[in-house]
Amino acid sequence: MSEQPATLPQPPPPRAEAARPLMIPSSSSTSSSSSTTFTTTTTAAATAATTTTSATVATQPAAPSFLQALVAGGVAGTSVDTVLFPLDTIKTRLQSKQGFHAAGGFKGIYRGLSSAVIGSAPGASMFFVTYETLKKTLRKMSSTLNDSFIHMAAASGGEVMACIVRVPTEVVKQRMQTGQYKSVGPAVSSILKAEGLPGLYRGYSMTIFREIPFTCVQFPLYEYFKRLYARKMGRAPSSLEAAVFGSISGGTAAAVTTPLDVVKTRIMLSQRNGGDGYHTIPSAFRTIVREEGPGALFKGITPRVTWISMGGAVFLGTYELVLRLL
Repeated sequence: MSEQPATLPQPPPPRAEAARPLMIPSSSSTSSSSSTTFTTTTTAAATAATTTTSATVATQPAAPSFLQALVAGGVAGTSVDTVLFPLDTIKTRLQSKQGFHAAGGFKGIYRGLSSAVIGSAPGASMFFVTYETLKKTLRKMSSTLNDSFIHMAAASGGEVMACIVRVPTEVVKQRMQTGQYKSVGPAVSSILKAEGLPGLYRGYSMTIFREIPFTCVQFPLYEYFKRLYARKMGRAPSSLEAAVFGSISGGTAAAVTTPLDVVKTRIMLSQRNGGDGYHTIPSAFRTIVREEGPGALFKGITPRVTWISMGGAVFLGTYELVLRLL
């Protein structure tokens, strides 16, 4: 028997690997991914914009309505005229030609208060209604107008309107403060009899001439302080903080416009046929400088700055407070 050679076991043939399909992203898949990314980015941007807008709105309260400005202005005007009236009386007597002691000194420092109260609420209401309305109107007219210009123009318009009410009561009040009359009724009757209706508007142009520079300093400065505070602190100032800004801006404006206030006082205290040289703005300036020297144009500056600094705090602080309560 021949021997058969042993046959070694053969390894199994390698299995063919299945072909793996090449995954090519379809256009719809790519579009969907891009769309998702775009949507996410857009949403994030919108959220950021909304947050920024909300922060801006939070630091810039909505403009008051006509009724809010009317009520808040009336309360603010009455408050400041009542609380600080004695300082106003002292200032008027210091500025009068007859001199402080001859005009009454420290006696009867509330004389003329009734006239001031009669005109304070409607005068202040008319100012703030006009001021807020003009601010809105000017901003709608052009988005490129400078904020300071808007505040100066709006405040100037407010003063022109307010003086229609304020000047007659101011004439009566100052003549009562210097002892020319004892009460409102006889004062009005006497002025109308001697000078007619124009007598109650003596010094109207001078009052405008004083008030426009005053308000062009006070209100842009006041609004600037509020904007700066809101930007730094991320919120609108409180009523107390607004009162501080009102005090600083009012005192500054009062100091630089004192000469105009002295001239206004002299014109209002003069009689139509008095022959005292206080009938027009230029003649009043010349008469004061010629007879008393340039220093006389700053008579009463200390009580005026004190009174208006305190008054600015009470006036604008009360206005902002009442707006928040309405």
